[in-house]
Amino acid sequence: MAKIKVKFSDGSEGSFESGTSLSKILQQKNSSLSGRALAAKVDGQLVDLNHALGQDATVTFVTFEDEEGRDVFWHSCAHVMAHAVKELFPSAKLGIGPAIASGFYYDFDVADPFSPQDLEAIEARIAKIIKANLPLIREVISKEDAASIFRGLGETYKLELLSELEDEQVSVYSQNGFRDLCRGPHVPSTGRLGHVKLLGAAGAYWRGDERNPVLQRIYGIAYPRKSDLERHLKRLEEAKKRDHRRLGRQLDLFSFHPEAPGFPFWHPKGLILYDQIVAYWKKVHRREGYQLVNTPLMLCDELWRCSGHWDNYREAMYCTEIDGIGYAIKPMNCPGGLLIYKSSPHSYRDLPLKMGELGLVHRHEKHGVLHGLFRVRQFTQDDAHIFCLPEQAQDQVIEVIDLSLEIYKTFGFREVHVELSTRPRKSIGSDEMWARAEETLRSALSRKEISFELNPGAGAFYGPKIDFHIEDSLSRRWQCGTIQLDFSMPERFDLDYMGSDGEKHRPVMIHRAILGSLERFIGIIIEHYGGDFPLWLAPVQAKVIPISRDHVDYGAQITSLLEGQGLRIEIDKRDEKMGYKIRDAETLKVPYMLVVGEKEASARTASLRLRHKGDIGALSLDDVILRLKEEISNKT
Repeated sequence: MAKIKVKFSDGSEGSFESGTSLSKILQQKNSSLSGRALAAKVDGQLVDLNHALGQDATVTFVTFEDEEGRDVFWHSCAHVMAHAVKELFPSAKLGIGPAIASGFYYDFDVADPFSPQDLEAIEARIAKIIKANLPLIREVISKEDAASIFRGLGETYKLELLSELEDEQVSVYSQNGFRDLCRGPHVPSTGRLGHVKLLGAAGAYWRGDERNPVLQRIYGIAYPRKSDLERHLKRLEEAKKRDHRRLGRQLDLFSFHPEAPGFPFWHPKGLILYDQIVAYWKKVHRREGYQLVNTPLMLCDELWRCSGHWDNYREAMYCTEIDGIGYAIKPMNCPGGLLIYKSSPHSYRDLPLKMGELGLVHRHEKHGVLHGLFRVRQFTQDDAHIFCLPEQAQDQVIEVIDLSLEIYKTFGFREVHVELSTRPRKSIGSDEMWARAEETLRSALSRKEISFELNPGAGAFYGPKIDFHIEDSLSRRWQCGTIQLDFSMPERFDLDYMGSDGEKHRPVMIHRAILGSLERFIGIIIEHYGGDFPLWLAPVQAKVIPISRDHVDYGAQITSLLEGQGLRIEIDKRDEKMGYKIRDAETLKVPYMLVVGEKEASARTASLRLRHKGDIGALSLDDVILRLKEEISNKT
């Protein structure tokens, strides 16, 4: 038989008979990956381990430690869950079942919603299928044969998906009589799937369209090792405790109401938190040479047509008519910044021109996707638009990178992951403009020696972008900041500057946000800190706790003194026991407590307590003020 040459990712090479499966190649190679490999990449394409090699290739085996490996693992779990549901609920119709960042889900059309008891039964059946170690078999068949199979099974949703596929042949996976339409790849057998936990069920529109039927979506998570699953479930429990919606109510920060779904109402303490973030943002931006501006909430539709938003973003915009002219509430701040630039002439000596705007924007999000502060219909973007010479663009991008990392560190985010997103299918601007813009961003990251993931086709419709993903205390990643390089919008709005040659030239525009949406960022930091904010952000920085009624007057004097020093202080005058008042302050996550009684009043001191750490001891009032101010100044 003919021989083929295989190069492996570890640098080794091997010679094998043509038609040998990847799993057998792995066995023959006697690799330490034999028990851990879940799938493989052949010349960059992800395939099953049962895939037979017919020609020379470069092979990389993937495990659960790799992102692709986790996707295969979780996707296979979704496939097995569908098998279990069909065994227990034969009339259920199958939707789709992908891997997601936090596990997997599958959508089912069933007569009644799944109950907790149903989920327990499904989970037990999944464990049984895994224990049986059934092989997952891939068949490539014609669309017509696949349609015949799923028509016979009554799987109407699979038939709909099939009708939209352009390929003449499709892949079907099966195990022990269960069949599913799927591109794959999957693990070799169900026994590789370890330990599965179903997390709950919820209604979901078929294909995310509210005009379609509501299906039942079951979410799950799985790990090869039970200890890893238990660790993950503990993280989920911690995440529930830190849910910003729950803490928002507990700490009286914000609320939502049916009279305005998706529009947050900020309470006094929440607005303090909001204002502290804004004040810090303005301070560092003024330091970096940004001029702060504000643009109108509503602009005529002609402007949105010129900017390209009308053709590319119309479905998310709120529109109206005034005096016979169409208007739209802004979903983005960019066009307003362009008009400010255009309102006066500019020389090359004026550039770079940095304009920062905390701009209120509105976007029509479907009701089903609204989620606390994370997905709202009204939010404030910490935008800035930098107009610069083409030769200044890379340096300006680097300055934004540096500022972004500084701000994230100040808020307690040490791990930041970076993505570079390139031209999407729906875009404006020439090929040359896009090539220049993408190379500028790539070179800026290279100069900063920042590693990044490439995200092909995910750029904004007007330019490529760098995205920042911050990692919180539960190791979850959140996309916040973005830097978008734009050669198209200055062209569309006919922006120019007078060059050193006395001729008019086109500036480059950099769109950037660091926090992203202030509302969403506040939701993130609530969960990151679990409501235990650092002192500089805490809505109430300290609470004065008189031991009895006799000490309320002295407590009021301390409160007034500290308020005069710009500190956010409250006094608990209730006729309750001291222990109760301390526990209440702890529940409200107040960082410091100043306990005062007869001894403290006589010595003009306060007994300082730090949340989570207890009694620090008696300090003079001057020392209390000094300690708190230093901590606030250092933003520790």
